This record gives sequence, structure tokens and C-alpha cells, in this order.
Amino acid sequence: MINVINAVDAMNTAPPVDLTAVRTIVQPLRHADMDVLIPLLQKIQSQYGYLPPVALQEASRLTGIPASRIYGVATFYEQFHLTPHGRHTIRCCRGTACHVKGGHAIAQTVKRLLAVEEGETTPDMRFTFETVACLGTCFLAPAMMINNDYFGLLTVQKIKAILESYT
Repeated sequence: MINVINAVDAMNTAPPVDLTAVRTIVQPLRHADMDVLIPLLQKIQSQYGYLPPVALQEASRLTGIPASRIYGVATFYEQFHLTPHGRHTIRCCRGTACHVKGGHAIAQTVKRLLAVEEGETTPDMRFTFETVACLGTCFLAPAMMINNDYFGLLTVQKIKAILESYT
């Protein structure tokens, strides 16, 4: 979880962000109830691929929702990212069924092949690697997802071909 201070630091070093999209997204929601916050963040992330801190500040200014509330929601839910994400997100399951059936070896293989650690993105912005508590596909253990595609009954030998199929 990233804290607000780190987010502000990231804002100072990040490339400039065109805020036109944020203004377009926020326009119909100005001064709306805070129950629009999650859909608002989803739309901003969909536009930019992540939640640029400067975009969140602009959303706060335009909606009147305190920046602290916006950052609180953005950092609470795992679906939101305050740093750029790769084109493809790999999620390896670390649940009990996957663990028992070799899920740790699957995650280690992904990390080795991509030369990344959990939570990191490859330098070419192709993949972001994450582990999750459960994918809900215990019958396919060990399992992983890439974007919205599930892969189950995995072996370490299958991982390289799966990763190579994503450009």
C-alpha cells in the first residue's frame, strides 16, 4: 500500500499528465455524493492505465471530494494502482489449494522469467506481476490469471509459453 507522502513524491517525479480526460470524466459528477468515488476512480484508471496523483488532485478539486478521501479509497482497494502498470497483469494465486499443488513454484518461475518481484512491472511495460490471496479456481490449482484469462493445472514447464503468447 502506498501512502500519501509517497504518492506526492511520485507526483513530483512522474511525467506530465494531460488532465483533459479527468475533467471530462468528472464534469457530470461535480459535487455529487461520495458514492460515485469508486466508479470515478475506475474511469480515471481506465483512461490512464493507473491513477496519476495529479489526476486525483484534479478530481478532488473538481468534485469537492477531499483528496484524503480519494487517496484513502484508491489505496484501500487492490483494483487501483497509483503507479503505471504493464499492458498485461499477471496474478498468481497463493491460496491454500494452489500452495499445496505447487503455486509457489509457479510464482517463482514467473518472477525468474520476467526478472521482476511481486508488485513490479517489467521495464518494457509489458507485464506487471502480482500475487493474490485467491483466484476462486481451486479446482484448477495451481492457477494464475493474465488480464482476464485463467490458466490452471499449471506446471513450471507451461509458464514460458503462456507468457510468450502475450505481446
